[in-house]
Amino acid sequence: MPASDQFNPLAVAVLTVSDSRGPEQDSSGDFLAQALQSAGHKLAARALVPDDIYRIRAQVSAWIADPHTDAILITGGTGFSGRDSTPEAIAVLFDKPIDGFGELFRHLSLHDIGTSTIQSRALAGFANHTVIFAMPGSTGACELAWQKILLEQLDSRHRPCNFYGVLRVSAGRAKNH
Repeated sequence: MPASDQFNPLAVAVLTVSDSRGPEQDSSGDFLAQALQSAGHKLAARALVPDDIYRIRAQVSAWIADPHTDAILITGGTGFSGRDSTPEAIAVLFDKPIDGFGELFRHLSLHDIGTSTIQSRALAGFANHTVIFAMPGSTGACELAWQKILLEQLDSRHRPCNFYGVLRVSAGRAKNH
C-alpha cells in the first residue's frame, strides 16, 4: 500500500518458540521487543512457548483474534532439527502467505551463513488482517530480519509500499489501540 507522511505505530506481539530457553535466556525475543519499541511501535504482548505445534497455534490464534494486535513476530522453531514445527503450526492459519519474506530472508542471510540458509524455513503471511512473520531463533537472524526487512515494512512512511496500509485497508476498519 502507499506510504503515509506520518509514522503510525502498530501493536506488535512477540512469540518465542523454544524447548530449551526460558525468559532469562530469550535474547532473540528481547531483541525483537526492544527493536520494535525503539522504532515507535507498541509491544502488545509477549510469550514463550515450547516447540509444540498446538501450543504455538493456540497462542498465535489468540493474537490473530485480538483486534488490538496488528502484527506478530515469531522467533524459533523454523529449522529442521528436533521438534521444529513453527511453519506447520502457523502456515495453516494464513489467509494469504507472504512468499517474498522467506525468499528475501534467505537471500540476505546467505552472506552471513552461506548455504546453511537453505535450512531456514522463515515464513510470513496474513491472518484476519494481522501480519505474521516467523524467523529463526538466533538473535543474529532476528537482527537481520528486523534491520533489513521488518523495520521498513512495518513503517507507514516507507515508500513505495509497506504493510501498514494493508492492515488498515484490508480490514475495512481501523483497529483500536
